[in-house]
Amino acid sequence: MTIALLLLVAYLLGSLSGSLLLGRLRGVDIRTQGSGNAGGTNALRTQGWKFALGTVLVDLGKGVLAVWLALRFGGDVAWLPHAAAGAAVLGHVWPVFHGFRGGKGAGTLVGALLLLWPVSVLVVIGTWLLVLTASGYVGLSTILAGISLVPLALLTDAPPERLVFAVAAALFLVYTHRSNLARLRAGTESRFERVRIWARLRRSGT
Repeated sequence: MTIALLLLVAYLLGSLSGSLLLGRLRGVDIRTQGSGNAGGTNALRTQGWKFALGTVLVDLGKGVLAVWLALRFGGDVAWLPHAAAGAAVLGHVWPVFHGFRGGKGAGTLVGALLLLWPVSVLVVIGTWLLVLTASGYVGLSTILAGISLVPLALLTDAPPERLVFAVAAALFLVYTHRSNLARLRAGTESRFERVRIWARLRRSGT
């Protein structure tokens, strides 16, 4: 009963979408603007950095809280914190409070990893920054950052529940970013040229 309750609470926490809650205060629904996604990237593009920062903090925070509750009240069930992290991510993507239309889960996943697997956050953010500054594609950066969890789990001889979580998280991010992959194949994906540091360095060196 406790396990089921903790997973339900984790899902409900995940359903509290940062951009949509803050959007109500501003009188906007960012799902009707830009890419139509309720995540931090679309928040930045359509509402500015302050709104995006608030969105990211809420989405990180609910991932942290979901895992903390599982660690605090879940006893010795090793897989429960990972399951709670997954439930929070599912809530973010399909939020019960917002018509089951949310974001893509990356921010909430990183929040969960802060407690669940702290060292992985350095790898994830490092991969994200490297790919972003090389390519300018946020979606591709997020996908590869998620995939980086798998070799990290293998190289660190992670316990089974962590390896399963890493694989599931990587596959889920590929799924939620499938539209980005389709646009990449079609050559229509939006690109942040300003952050392509490596391209500018190559040009300046020639």
